[in-house]
Amino acid sequence: MELHQLRILRELADLGSVNAVAKALFVSPSAVSQHLTQLQRGFSVPLTQKDGRRLVLTSEGKLLASAAASVASTLAEASAQIRTAEQDRDVPIHIAGFHSIGQTVFAQLLALPTGSLPPLRFSDEDVSQQDFPALTSSYDLVLAHRMPHTAPWPKDRITVIPLAFEPLDIAIHKENPLAEFEQLTPEQVIDERWVVSRSGYSPADVLETIAALAGKAPTIEHRVNDYATAGALVAASNCLGILPRYTARNTLDDSVTLRPIKGLNSGRQIDLLLRAEHLHRSAIKDVIEAIRTQVQRLITV
Repeated sequence: MELHQLRILRELADLGSVNAVAKALFVSPSAVSQHLTQLQRGFSVPLTQKDGRRLVLTSEGKLLASAAASVASTLAEASAQIRTAEQDRDVPIHIAGFHSIGQTVFAQLLALPTGSLPPLRFSDEDVSQQDFPALTSSYDLVLAHRMPHTAPWPKDRITVIPLAFEPLDIAIHKENPLAEFEQLTPEQVIDERWVVSRSGYSPADVLETIAALAGKAPTIEHRVNDYATAGALVAASNCLGILPRYTARNTLDDSVTLRPIKGLNSGRQIDLLLRAEHLHRSAIKDVIEAIRTQVQRLITV
């Protein structure tokens, strides 16, 4: 076995396809297949199998992929002990996050005193909830969100650091008669016109729950994932929206207010996802603590 072969097996476990592994590692799909074939020669049982048109891991392959993660963690720990703290802080840390958290946290991290953190490289990733764990293959840290009723993160493959629970509220124009209420029930709002996200994202999930509780289908006029745009549409119309209480606050026009949904604990958990080996780097730990501090400040304003 060679280290790069083990890494490819691990990436296949996390990313789910040969093409995705090739893209992540900047190699061709045929090169990925060749390395997997070479790795297979050392074992008498299959490590992979066909599932339709996809190549997936067998139970033995998953076992070896888990061992590959342990190897990566051990090597990262040794490297951290060899490098000086100064050398570690010179290495850029790549951070991905969903749009609204990026709008509220990225700039604040850059504004911290020079030298307090290593160089930071930010990317925004507008992906569905189930696709966040795979981003840990390409980024050191991934800011992700998850609805409480959905499947938990795969903690056998990634480390999860909880940051905050963010309620999802009704966004409403202040001149709408419903704005007089401190809370709004599903029955009060179901007959309104709506601007929500595309299916598979948090606001659409909440609206589906509202509709189920009210026993009626909603009238959706706009499908917009960007919260600033959704808030602007609420400000310019009589539509209602569903927006996160903390991360959308700074983008809202003064004419828009937020109201909680009575009887519904609607919200999303904001977490930091990373591969376990990154925790051996002191610089990564410093960035994690800085992110935790910024998120806490966001929710206590």
